[in-house]
Amino acid sequence: MRKLTSEQELMLATVRQFVDKEVMPVASAMEHRNEYPHALANEMQRMGLFGLNVPEDYGGADVDYTTFAMIFEELSRGWLGLAGIIGTHSVLCDVLIRYGTEEQKRKFLPGLAAGERRGGICLSEPNAGTDLQAISTVATRKGGDYLINGSKMWVTNGRFGNTFLLLARMEPRVEPPHKGMGAFVIEKGAPGLTVSRDIDKLGYKSVETCELHFQDFPVPAENLIGGVEGEGFKQVMTGLEAERINVAARGLGIARAAFDEAIRYAQRRTTFGKPIAEHQTIQIKLADMATRIEASRLLIYSAAEKKDRGERCDLEAGMAKLFATETAAEVAFEAMRILGGNGYSKDFPVERYYRDAPLVVIGGGTNELQRLIIARNLLKKYKVES
Repeated sequence: MRKLTSEQELMLATVRQFVDKEVMPVASAMEHRNEYPHALANEMQRMGLFGLNVPEDYGGADVDYTTFAMIFEELSRGWLGLAGIIGTHSVLCDVLIRYGTEEQKRKFLPGLAAGERRGGICLSEPNAGTDLQAISTVATRKGGDYLINGSKMWVTNGRFGNTFLLLARMEPRVEPPHKGMGAFVIEKGAPGLTVSRDIDKLGYKSVETCELHFQDFPVPAENLIGGVEGEGFKQVMTGLEAERINVAARGLGIARAAFDEAIRYAQRRTTFGKPIAEHQTIQIKLADMATRIEASRLLIYSAAEKKDRGERCDLEAGMAKLFATETAAEVAFEAMRILGGNGYSKDFPVERYYRDAPLVVIGGGTNELQRLIIARNLLKKYKVES
């Protein structure tokens, strides 16, 4: 990995200090209360974290994807829910940067970069998650607006956010479905959008995950990303490539936090007259955990550096997301086993890591899907000519 600049080092050090001093002391208590971290989100706004991937011309930090991944790793080390607040926000930014018209960029990106606009993505539906071509939400042109009808699920920032990326089928319907979709930037305010409920989750608490309903919700035609119908599916899928890097980094952050708790506890807890870290069984667990964490880090940086070069990295991002998030789940469970009964207690943060880890395995495209993406790309890369 290339050496970070002094500016990148300073940004990472600032985030690390924020996590250590302000996030970790309060994360578990707030998470157990399912309390939204308004003050911490506002501090992230002051730090410029909502504009991480936004170009400087629009008020953002325009960091490279390696630094981007490192920042998500640090935030998730402190609290996965906190990282989630800017995770889907950054996907909206990425799609706008790549495909938005200049007018759309000027209208939305400065507010998103400043954190005045809080973003999210409206993609999944009750009957369409991994298979986005199965969505049924429809956008119908009427004069200068599109009217949106349908429902969206799993919308992070759905209650406290105000600006979203929405994928919808266009009328009349086109086959195959991916050729008949549009991606829109939608804003709260007009009638016809209802935030119906916060989904009660196993983990990933405090950050709200909502169900949204649309009934003749008007979206100005100028908010169709790129101004072109039929391109929405491709635009969204490109944005999800970047999301997989940030979800992989979130998995790495969880794994690091769980490992840190486990190795610290193993040196303090004594059984049979010596610290449990001196028992071979515990040492083997720690060695495997640390090795998987380091391998995850290198996979993430490899994908990030390829994206920084402007190259397709769906294979590398898929590998990083798969391995790093499975590592999060495995390391969190092994940490719980090392702590024994204390690992199962809310007095220690390991139980929180254990509940949070499944989210990154499922979110950002399930790991079953990642395996299919990886396999398809491998077959292209190593195609045997007949």
